[in-house]
Amino acid sequence: MTETVNFDSLGLAPELLKALSESGYTSPTPIQAQAIPVALAGGDIMAGAQTGTGKTAAFALPLLQKLLPLASSSTSPAKHPVRALILTPTRELAIQVEESVKTYAKHTQLRSLVVYGGVDIKTQTPHLKTGIEVLVATPGRLLDHIEQKTLQLNQVQMLVLDEADRMLDMGFMPDLKRILALLPKQRQNMMFSATFSNEIKKLADDFLTKPQLIEVARSNATNDNVTQKVYQVAQSDKESLLVQLLKDADAKQVIVFTKTKLTASRLSRSLVKVGIAADAIHGDKTQQERIKALDAFKAGTVTALIATDVAARGLDINELPMVINYEIPSAPEDYVHRIGRTGRAGASGEAISFVSADEEKYLLEIEKLIKHQITKEVIVLAKPSRTPRGKASYQDSPQEESVTKRITPKKKNIDPWFEQPYVAAAQKNHASASARPASTRKAPVAALLGGLANKA
Repeated sequence: MTETVNFDSLGLAPELLKALSESGYTSPTPIQAQAIPVALAGGDIMAGAQTGTGKTAAFALPLLQKLLPLASSSTSPAKHPVRALILTPTRELAIQVEESVKTYAKHTQLRSLVVYGGVDIKTQTPHLKTGIEVLVATPGRLLDHIEQKTLQLNQVQMLVLDEADRMLDMGFMPDLKRILALLPKQRQNMMFSATFSNEIKKLADDFLTKPQLIEVARSNATNDNVTQKVYQVAQSDKESLLVQLLKDADAKQVIVFTKTKLTASRLSRSLVKVGIAADAIHGDKTQQERIKALDAFKAGTVTALIATDVAARGLDINELPMVINYEIPSAPEDYVHRIGRTGRAGASGEAISFVSADEEKYLLEIEKLIKHQITKEVIVLAKPSRTPRGKASYQDSPQEESVTKRITPKKKNIDPWFEQPYVAAAQKNHASASARPASTRKAPVAALLGGLANKA
């Protein structure tokens, strides 16, 4: 495709073009320019592209275009059956995909809805009963609705699997097979994935029909406009280094990735204590808490968003400048998705990884996957000084060590009796009797006074 390609030349309806124009989109990204014509022609697609390259519009626009002739202004639910199903692995991604669909379809009569777990299913049922054409869902919650008979999939014409590789990583294969068995055999399928493993290829063979492969970037590649760095640091120094980097860079928006929910929560609290606005999102947070944290991060009231890999997919933050891997992932593919949160839509970004000695093996696997050796840098860790309240304060530059007075420990006041070896009572009495001089032995005491009578 040439650089002169624009949305007008892709055969999209005026209603969709108007919505794109109002959103500030003028030229399609490479994945959009290649996928949209194939999808409009009705063919199955197996698409691979780096995160942040516009995959959502690549399937949402042709999907809406093909449904336009079936749009109805009727209030009858029967006129609005589910005709397109979009499956995503996480709640956050599902929410963002449906927001994009709603934006593109705002000048049409087409309706969309998102359903996901973590919230009361009863709040979603009334919206489903009004009828919707485009349903965005996580697999588990979709099956919940199917079991409760709150929706039907017998009129689905198009199926999209977004972030298919992540679905497999999260163990959704059994759910996917159940869902596929409920869909009409005659339908159009589109699968989008950032990585192409053998499992993904097998999944494609199972449900795609003669798909066209569209790959705008090398599989498992990282964006060239993302500067990658590695700081080799002891595990015990990671928190100090993070505080120093965040303060030195005067960062406004940073996502910090950890491996565990416990570390994410602890790190968030530690940053708040040293004056850095931070919050955490992970699997133990309720959906409302996660949405609140994301909204605060997007609004700029939260500077550092501490996240587990639940947030590595689907987070779409405009012009996110920096991503920090506080702990690098053991699965190298997750590294690609984490740093894909920055450097999106052509913007530049920075990805910094803290690597301790026991994480070197994971770093080697990452470099092998992305076929690129990441630059190792050395940073001088500032020495913490004490504030008047006794809390650690990390300075912008190394400080001289303060002179510490050596305090002589006080002499312990210990009764010497406690330091004597244990001696049995019988042995002690015998030893005392043997050691006592004959002249000091007491005379016998009369029986009436408690002594022993003499035997003849």
